[in-house]
Amino acid sequence: MSALSAELLKLKRSLAWPIVVLLPIVLVLAGAATQLADGRTPENGWHTVWLQSVGFYGLFPLAIGIAILGSLVWRPEHRGSNWNALMSGPTPSLRIVTAKAVVVATLTAIMQVILLAAVIVIGKAAFGLPGMLPAEYLAVTALLIVATIPAAALQSALSMFLRSFAAPIAVALVASGISTAALMAVGNAALVSPYGVATRAALLGTGSFVDTGTITGGDVTVILVATVILTALILAFTTWILERRDTRI
Repeated sequence: MSALSAELLKLKRSLAWPIVVLLPIVLVLAGAATQLADGRTPENGWHTVWLQSVGFYGLFPLAIGIAILGSLVWRPEHRGSNWNALMSGPTPSLRIVTAKAVVVATLTAIMQVILLAAVIVIGKAAFGLPGMLPAEYLAVTALLIVATIPAAALQSALSMFLRSFAAPIAVALVASGISTAALMAVGNAALVSPYGVATRAALLGTGSFVDTGTITGGDVTVILVATVILTALILAFTTWILERRDTRI
């Protein structure tokens, strides 16, 4: 059985699923709560619903969600002698690192799909908005799925080396805040941060913080290039460290 297949089997009973499902739904409901309570229709229709839900979600809840998923995915390996058993097995370090990162990225991707579905349901069922969510936001969701891969790889790496469940989550909270501030200060130069990449993608088309409200090919290209480079660097560096840390007493 491959390393990835083994990790996917573990997901059947994983505690990650409540996070994947509930986090985006709760945030969408929170974004619409005030208008729902007042019985008001969003002023700018679908754009307002998207901005209130996804705009806030991308600032730090997204990073925290990814961090929790990373900690949950690595939690079994930090119990008893599981770490040493994993490291003494025949599976190469690169496959272990990649398999875990793929699992975290996959769970994160599903979380984005649920977020999209929740926005559509709120818009149609709660506010009765005409038509459907504009296609540009479907494209943003697809881009966000890709743009969260570096953060998923990094959180997987942190959860690999830190036995504490909470420590990687704390790192994500602080780093996402710093990345958001950096985006506001230096723009796309802050895409050297995996959290900055995820936040920038989530804000596309919202017209808030660093976003102009217009989705340009340049912005999409920069995000995609940063995603590829950061993911490759994180996986390579994590593998390099892991190969020099085969066992833990």
